[in-house]
Amino acid sequence: MIEATIPVGGPEETVLLFGVGDEHLKKVRQRIPAKIATRNGRVHLSGDEQAVMHATAIFERLKAAVSRQGALTTEQVDQILAEVTGERPATRGVEVVIQQPGVTIRPRTEGQINYLRAIREHDCVFCVGPAGTGKTYLAVAAAVEALRNKQIRKIVLVRPAVEAGESLGFLPGDLQAKIHPYLRPLLDALGEMMDYDQLKRYTSEDIIEVAPLAYMRGRTLNNAFIIMDEGQNTTIPQMKMFLTRMGASSKVVVTGDATQVDLPPHTQSGLADAVKRLEGIEEIACVQLDDRDIVRHRLVSLIVNAYEKGEKR
Repeated sequence: MIEATIPVGGPEETVLLFGVGDEHLKKVRQRIPAKIATRNGRVHLSGDEQAVMHATAIFERLKAAVSRQGALTTEQVDQILAEVTGERPATRGVEVVIQQPGVTIRPRTEGQINYLRAIREHDCVFCVGPAGTGKTYLAVAAAVEALRNKQIRKIVLVRPAVEAGESLGFLPGDLQAKIHPYLRPLLDALGEMMDYDQLKRYTSEDIIEVAPLAYMRGRTLNNAFIIMDEGQNTTIPQMKMFLTRMGASSKVVVTGDATQVDLPPHTQSGLADAVKRLEGIEEIACVQLDDRDIVRHRLVSLIVNAYEKGEKR
């Protein structure tokens, strides 16, 4: 048996750490077979070595999360518990999106769960959030799932070819070669969800199409799952053009980050306009993700927060 003591802080920090009605503390006690006592602004742990080590790591992670953002959600506590203990976090009835040897894709936060549900329940979905929240990745996974279940016949992945501080003209090759780097993130996501030969076959047979936004003009896409990535870099006319490509039995998902607009100065983003213009339509869902939904390296959340604070100042 070993023991450990973790300082918590004052009453305000204690409430944030333990949750309303000690709900977070109760979760830890249910999952970790260590004796956990709280008194005088400290958490006292005792039990076998592994249990105490797990409990210590959990409380330290919870303290760090509270210091970054304040109150924690139940899903964030579940995620920390799962990461420390190696168990899978609960997803409240939302099943795995993709499962194959070596790959399991499922929503990992409450925001992602709501996003996936919106995709499944609506034919048009807008998702806005910072980098690392899984906006495009989950949309691509949902599209692959729909294709495998024969709910659609084609996946179309679209990106506006807008320069983010660089110039296309200096890139080598013809127009297709110049555009390819803009489409790379979409191809990377697809590459994680199916093997190379299958992806190559689907693209050669036009079952999966990855194209710049300009290639969408004049088309009608039936029985398709259409995803636009980096939607914040469209103009209002471009967004209207894209949304009206939607044909029978099709689904559209538009993702974007309102903080990373690369349009010329004084040009309004088509994504911001569409979210405001279409939010009253019942069949259209608008999902907002935030830094609590970031699932990349833990530093990404800190970086996003630092930039947001700087912009507010």
